[in-house]
Amino acid sequence: MTERTPRKSDTGKKERLVALRPMAPIVPPINVSGRALMVVIAIMSFLCAITLGAVTMVQEKAEAWQGDISREITIQIKPADGLDMEAALTQVRSIVLSFPGALSADIVDRASTARLLEPWLGEGFDMDELPVPRLVIVTIDENAPPDFATIRQTLADAVPAATLDDHRAWASRLISMARITVFIGVGVLSLMFATTMLTVIFATRGAMDGNRHIVEVLHFVGAETSFIASEFQKRFLLIGLKGAAFGGGVAAAAYLLLGLWQSNTMATVLNDQVTALFGRFTLSSAGYVGIIGIVVLISAMTAITTRLTVTRTIREIDRQRADPALAEIG
Repeated sequence: MTERTPRKSDTGKKERLVALRPMAPIVPPINVSGRALMVVIAIMSFLCAITLGAVTMVQEKAEAWQGDISREITIQIKPADGLDMEAALTQVRSIVLSFPGALSADIVDRASTARLLEPWLGEGFDMDELPVPRLVIVTIDENAPPDFATIRQTLADAVPAATLDDHRAWASRLISMARITVFIGVGVLSLMFATTMLTVIFATRGAMDGNRHIVEVLHFVGAETSFIASEFQKRFLLIGLKGAAFGGGVAAAAYLLLGLWQSNTMATVLNDQVTALFGRFTLSSAGYVGIIGIVVLISAMTAITTRLTVTRTIREIDRQRADPALAEIG
């Protein structure tokens, strides 16, 4: 019999059929465990972003308070027998302004002093019946502050009832509070990242157990470890990116909506109480950049952890093949 030579049209049809045939992925499409991993990553990304935003706000507020305190000093004059308070205030103001580095000095009037004491003494009290100190607030040059020791000595000689407070104790407390808050926040973030890594490791091993036979076939027919690991890495990178982006996006939206709510509900009881407890929910651009960094970091960590886990699993397969006793146990 004469051997039939395949026609070009038959060869073309076969090539088109091969081209149209869908290529099945090595790692199956996202399944229940993959969805669960995505939810877990989203939750932990949300918590990481919320924690980072809170730490950023506290640190920025502490720095702002520290800046305000470092730009001002306060001189307090206590009432005394025979002391003309108004004259003493004017004299103190003149003495302070005579020193280089003192930019301005404002006397806190009686009405402002009464408003400061209203939360404790109520409205309508008579300041003349109480020994209420009076204040002079001085704005100083941060780059070239005045000599506080000389000011104290001059005030002690001219107005013995006057005392100067440069707020150094408050500044040191604010710095300590900011450092402790940042330390605690970094610790919480580290724990969350460690939990994310462990979750990804266990999820990847679960996926490897379900597809171990595929990995073994590919590995022993010549597929390189890097190729197999890359396929798993792409799949879990997509899962991590989706979950982290969703969690970080929800956290950023929460800060944005809370900030808008506080701006639109000024001078309300609820707003005042929330602001007193938690402060202003105003996240700076650095905070939003940090949230984006968390999304990128968690996604990259998911991909790297997946690659390392797959590589380790393939090494275990090689060891089991090399040792029959381990293969039987496996």
